[in-house]
Amino acid sequence: MNKRQALVAAALAGVCAANASASGQMDLPKGDQEKCYGVAKAGQNDCGTALHGCAGQAAVDNDPAEWTFVAKGTCEKAGGKATPPKLDKQGQ
Repeated sequence: MNKRQALVAAALAGVCAANASASGQMDLPKGDQEKCYGVAKAGQNDCGTALHGCAGQAAVDNDPAEWTFVAKGTCEKAGGKATPPKLDKQGQ
């Protein structure tokens, strides 16, 4: 794959991801799951936050603003919270 093909592929992937995120498809849990904040490992979050817009961009483990889907009823047992943290205008 040459540089031009790689650039086109990356642009297409970005457009597809933006469309899926904008339509809400990426942050809908399956029936037996719930969002759990503060338990995602670096690079394993399920969707964006105030600081970034995509899954897989968590910079550190267990960031309170990052979330991942877990089985219903297991979030607090894993050390997380089912509600997002209160952030200031800069997302901190």
